[in-house]
Amino acid sequence: MKVIALLASYNEERFMRACLEHYARQGVYCYLIDNESTDSTVKIAREFLGKNLIGIESMARQGRYQWGKILRRKEALADRLDADWFIHADPDEIRVAPSPDQTLLEAIQAVDAEGYNAVNFMEYTFVPVRESPNHDHAQFQHTMRWYYPFGPRHPHRLNAWKKQPRRWAGIKKFAHELMRNRRMGPASIDLQSSGGHVLSFPGIKPYPVDFKLKHYIVLSLDHAIQKYVKKTFEPKEVLGMHGWRATATAYDFLLPAQAQMRPFLSDAELDPSDPLTEHLIVQQA
Repeated sequence: MKVIALLASYNEERFMRACLEHYARQGVYCYLIDNESTDSTVKIAREFLGKNLIGIESMARQGRYQWGKILRRKEALADRLDADWFIHADPDEIRVAPSPDQTLLEAIQAVDAEGYNAVNFMEYTFVPVRESPNHDHAQFQHTMRWYYPFGPRHPHRLNAWKKQPRRWAGIKKFAHELMRNRRMGPASIDLQSSGGHVLSFPGIKPYPVDFKLKHYIVLSLDHAIQKYVKKTFEPKEVLGMHGWRATATAYDFLLPAQAQMRPFLSDAELDPSDPLTEHLIVQQA
């Protein structure tokens, strides 16, 4: 079985190496859409070409972050690339199987064998704390060891799926896709409608056990400001897809205290109980 993680990046040099190395250990291939990064993101990624990275393409940024455009490209790649399963993922995420005894590839093979065609991930958010505020370095996974489960709804991160056939959807839908998205009919799966959180397609059958997603959203307060405040978002997407990310100011960020978090012991001991519905690092947005 071949599984491909579809990644998109913009100035993700902090995470790119750890991300690609992790997927290599998990038996998962990757494909990268780079949104005209100005740092060493692409240089780092190129080291993995011929290994588990099967391709890098550049997407024009046009001075702003266009998440809908990226999601449409991922939908198209899922129809074009040769794979059995896909994962819609970001470089600042580490995704693992429910059991530490399995790689992601092995776990997805088991899901497929049981007749399921999609996987949800329970999100565990890692952020710096006031007592230890700066983890902006290559060893962030080893030093930033506090988290909280995050799940405003369930499923919240239905992000892996078995490759689906493209279906004829009728002349009206065909014309709509041609005019709005400039493609010959709808893609086999829909990532756009939920902003990438919950994919959909006819006949979807999610696996009843959640996989795990460790999300390292920021490594310091300076990183938070750089990642969100200094980013220009597509105006049409500000109110819909991004929530606080598109409207936060530097004054909206405040690191939580260690007592508000849970200590990370191991992947097997991540605790999904009582998930938060709002991120702790955003205090006013």
